Order: sequence, then structure tokens, then C-alpha cells
Amino acid sequence: MVDLTGLHKHFILEHLGEGDVAVDFTMGNGGDTLFLSKTVGENGRVYAFDIQEEALISTRAHLEANGAPKNYTLICDSHHKVKEYVKEPIKAGMFNLGYLPRSGKKFITTMRETTMPAVEAAIDLLAPDGALIVAIYPGHEEGALEGDMLREYFKTLSKYRICASEFHILNSPTSPYFYLIEKSPRCKE
Repeated sequence: MVDLTGLHKHFILEHLGEGDVAVDFTMGNGGDTLFLSKTVGENGRVYAFDIQEEALISTRAHLEANGAPKNYTLICDSHHKVKEYVKEPIKAGMFNLGYLPRSGKKFITTMRETTMPAVEAAIDLLAPDGALIVAIYPGHEEGALEGDMLREYFKTLSKYRICASEFHILNSPTSPYFYLIEKSPRCKE
């Protein structure tokens, strides 16, 4: 069976390495933050966003328990405000849209109103040869709507600047899926 999380990491590792800058746009319990932190190492930098204080507490504990380098900044704010905190180009970013796993608060989810500006800002911050993963969870209404909105947006991006790919399990329509957004290495923006 396809391991979507493994595929996320595979694609990110094609673009991200020691000393790079990365952003976890939806830190949750810190799984992606830990992966990014260990990938960029002591000389890299990771910024991680979540609107829930309990996500920061959970992520900090996860990072400390798993020996993450002290190269991260945990930010209790919306991911759409990324440019207020991140001033340098990023080589990778990860979004896991939806709600905080194991929180019991499924009513607190990412929303189209902040997801779209966050994704636009992420693409703008993306360095040449950088990549974004945007994981969609269509099993709840807002997740399905976010996925549809982003699909339409990604279709409008210049193929000379951005490669936008979509990865689905075809015979399971409510299973999570993801978008891979790669900026051309020749992009001079």
C-alpha cells in the first residue's frame, strides 16, 4: 500500500538539505517539524506554525524527546502570517490541512480564508528548486473544499515557474491526498 507520509518525505528530501530553511505551516504534534529539523541540521532553520497553544506544547515535547537540533522557532499564530516571521527564502514547506490530531477538537480546522494566503505566501517565499507539500484531508467538509480550491489555484500557476502535481489513491475518494509544488531551479524571482 502507498505510504503518503513516506512519499511526502521522499519529495522533500529531493530539495531540502543541511543548512537550508524550511517551514512547517501546520505543526500539529510536531511530526513534520521534527523531520524538517533533523533534515536541515544544526546550521539550518525551521519555523513551525499553529494557532493552538497545545500544539506548541506537544511539538516542543516531541522535538526534545527525539533529539531535534535547537534550530526551530515555534510560532503560535496563523500560517497565513508567515511573512511576518520568515524573511528569507525557504527550500521546503509542509502543510497538513485539517485539525490537530488527538486533540479531540475536530471543530478547529484550517480554513480556506487563511489557507489560500498561506499557500500563496509559501510559493512566494520558495527558493529556486524548493518544494512544498500540501496534504489534504477530504473526509471533512472544509478539507474537501480546501482541496478543490487549491486544485483550481494550482492550475493557474505558470508551468515555466512551478510544477504542480497531485497524488491520489483513486479507489478511495475520501482518503488523504497531497499536492507537490516545485519551483523551477532556473526561476530567478
